[in-house]
Order: sequence, then structure tokens, then C-alpha cells
Amino acid sequence: MKTYVVGGAVRDELLGLPVKDHDHVVVGATPDDMVRQGFRPVGKDFPVFLHPQTQEEYALARTERKTAPGYKGFVFHTSPDVTLEDDLVRRDLTINAMARAEDGTLTDPFNGQQDVRDRIFRHVSDAFAEDPVRILRVARFAARYPEFRVAPETNALMRKMVDEGEVDALVPERVWQELSRGLMEQKPSRMLQVLRDCGALARIVPELDRLWGVPQPEKWHPEIDTGIHMEQVADYAASQAYELPVRFAALLHDLGKGATPPEKWPSHHGHEGLGVELVGEVCKRLRAPTDCRDLAVMTARDHGNVSRALELRPRTIVTLFERCDAFRKPARFGQMLLASECDARGREGPSGSFRDKPYPQRPYLEKALEAARGVNAGEIAQGLAERPERIPEMIRRARVVAVKEAIGDQGPDEEDGEA
Repeated sequence: MKTYVVGGAVRDELLGLPVKDHDHVVVGATPDDMVRQGFRPVGKDFPVFLHPQTQEEYALARTERKTAPGYKGFVFHTSPDVTLEDDLVRRDLTINAMARAEDGTLTDPFNGQQDVRDRIFRHVSDAFAEDPVRILRVARFAARYPEFRVAPETNALMRKMVDEGEVDALVPERVWQELSRGLMEQKPSRMLQVLRDCGALARIVPELDRLWGVPQPEKWHPEIDTGIHMEQVADYAASQAYELPVRFAALLHDLGKGATPPEKWPSHHGHEGLGVELVGEVCKRLRAPTDCRDLAVMTARDHGNVSRALELRPRTIVTLFERCDAFRKPARFGQMLLASECDARGREGPSGSFRDKPYPQRPYLEKALEAARGVNAGEIAQGLAERPERIPEMIRRARVVAVKEAIGDQGPDEEDGEA
């Protein structure tokens, strides 16, 4: 019985990065051998055990056989005669197919060390094509290690998998898991680029894929291309270490621009309304969590109003707060402001950059919301106990006055239609 550290721990050690988790492969053992040594079995599809002291995972060396479409269509085989090389050959990329023995000896049958040095993602064998999740994993790795590039032969294989419909067999939960993890990496744009290069993005999130090639006014968007804007917005959100709902909302905020007819290019007037419906469809298809869905829909609908905040009248600002349920959920409204700021700063091209441009809209609306939430609604309601039908109107009036006093009167106290 021999044990080896495998996969990501070896890869990250060679890259000089901190190693967070250690996965182990055990060669020459049976499940009974593991239990006798105090390991606790936890695997459902194949034997995986937790170490009695460290709680790290130890998996028996195994082989696999494709039996059905999709990533669940596999039968696994383990036995003491399965070798380390038998186990490593089933792995996705050469940089993940290395193992280090307890004495420090490195086993590298597929030249993973060289691909680490060359910063290349290369598939180990044609078995890669049997699992469509591997396309998503390569894209996620690209977001984590943005200096790596996909080997041409690996990209060709992934494109072939897409053409043959393997990606269509992915279940929504697994797609969401990989996409959301990729958004939380340091450069999400690399994930989008890898998925586009092999054609997978058009099958997974076609609403996002169609943004590339759609022009925007150069005065406000020096990057011009809406798809490139999305890449920059996603990367800016990552650079600020924002939480997942903000990153997801920032990514999807301009989906409506892919649905506006060409005669409305490059202004895309009314794209927000189109975007709300498209964001809802994407979230339903991916089964996105409620917090991500709600924030993404809100951002698609109102990021334009946030960008015009300094032009809005106090009454219109209160209308925006009401529609966004900001009085009950101020933290979520704050997240929407962050996603909108990502939109404003994710704009960089030959004619300039907005990345460091002042963005007064966020503190402006934060100040206005704080003032409006300071209105004592209970006191107003108590004073109108005999005329309850007037309570909502008077609370609203008081909030408008509070906003006026906080930010200054922006003009006649009437609806201006912007929000």
C-alpha cells in the first residue's frame, strides 16, 4: 500500500502558490484495508476515505469506463492492481496528472511539469472528451491562472465535444457550480474567453455570448464592443473582491443590448427592459440562487437610473428606492450600487479608460437612502390613526423631503420619468 499527493496540491506547489488542500491516491489497497487503518468511507460513486487525524481525502486508485452521455455516465473500477499511472491517465489536464510520493519523488508520466513551466492547459488523453464538465473546469482554471493558455489540440477537442452535443448533457446545477466558482477567481474574463473559443458559451449562456460584436457609443464606452465591456466589468468586480451576487449581477447587467435591434445601435435605448426578461431566463435555466437572481434582475433594470442619479429629482429617487425595496433591504440596494459601479468602471479601450474615473453616484444614493430611512414611519402612522388611507402618501412625502434636505433640491418636485 502506497499513498501519493496528487492533482492541485502538486500543481500549485510547482507554481509556487499556497497549497490549501491535499488530495491523496492510495495504490495497492482495498476498502477493507482502509477501514482497518481507521479511515472513514465517504465516497458514493467510488471509494473515498477521510484520514482519521487530518480529515484529508484519500481515494483508491481507479479506472473508469464511459457508459452514457454526460458527466454522470461512468462506471468506476478499483482494485489493488490498479497502478498510479492507470489512475493519472484518467485525469483532465497534464498539470493535474502528477503525483508526489511520501519520500518526495514526483511521478509525471504526461509532462505536466513542462506544461506548468510553459503555462499550458493540455488534456492528458482522449478520455478528456468523455466528460463535458472538463470544458467548464478548464475555463474555470483559466480564470484562476490567467497566464495559462489552452493548447490548440485541447481547444479543438473541446470544440468537437461541443459540436457533438456533450455540453448539452450538463445539468444546470453543475453548470452553475463551475460558472460561479469561475466568477470568484481573479480574472473571470479568461473563463468567458475559453468558453467562447470552443463554442461552449453559446450553448450554456447564449444570451451572454451574443454580446460580442455588438457596438456601443465610443464616447461612453472606449472599449466599444459590448462583450469586451462584459469581460472588463467582470474583471473589475473580481479586482474589488466583491461577493458572488455582485459579480453575477455585474456580468449580466447588459444582456438587453444583445436583444436590441440593429437600428437602435449603438445607443441601445430601452435595453434595460429587455435585459430584465433575459436575466430572468438565464437565472431560471441555471437555477441560480435567489439572492443572485434578485440582484441581477434589479441591476439589469435600474443600473441606468443609478448612472443618472445626480440628474434625478428627490421624488424620483424615492421611487427608485421603493421599486428596489431599499427601505426593507438596504444591503441589497448597496450591492446593486456596487454592481452598477462595476459597469461604470469596466470601460477601457484605445480612446481612454473609465477605471479610475470618479463615481459619485454611489455615495450620493447612499446618503439619500440613509436620510429617507431616517423618517419615522411609525410616528407618522400614529398621527394619522383616524385617516389610515393617507399614511402611505404622507410617509412618502416625508421621505422626499428628507432626501431633498440631504442632497439638495434637484428641481421641481415632480416625477421626471427617468426612474
